[in-house]
Amino acid sequence: MRQDWPAGAPLNPEVEAELERLPAAPIVGLRKRYRELFKAEPPKAFGPDLLRRSIAHRIQEKTYGGLPMATRRLLDQLVKAAAAKPEARLELPRRIKSGSELVRTWNRRTYRIRVLEDGFAYDGKTFASLSEIATLITGTKWNGPRFFGLRSTKSTTADGGDGG
Repeated sequence: MRQDWPAGAPLNPEVEAELERLPAAPIVGLRKRYRELFKAEPPKAFGPDLLRRSIAHRIQEKTYGGLPMATRRLLDQLVKAAAAKPEARLELPRRIKSGSELVRTWNRRTYRIRVLEDGFAYDGKTFASLSEIATLITGTKWNGPRFFGLRSTKSTTADGGDGG
């Protein structure tokens, strides 16, 4: 059984049988199957191992589903950012789990912000972004993730935004 497959989730026996046959498949058969699945010629640089991996991935993706839309969007953003500034350092936007607490001391006062599924809780109110809270605390416009220490002062993110 697959290491990454959720326990108890049903597997498709036909797909699993095809995956088990891949290691013994000759290169001619692998190239043919690649063309069927990808509707394109396999790259010349792909040897049997890469062909098997590509085929196995595509078969599973078609049957069990691919990457979530949010992940695909993030990857697209990273590719665009890398193409726009090839020499720049890319950082993945941090994902803060709901229930986490952000703590910041500002002008000798400590502020605690709780991360919610759909925003941030501070002082009995819910805010859509950290920037709103940072601005409220400081009285001036701030990049919320930077104010709360979630982003360095000199970084390039995939989306170019402040994340809140």
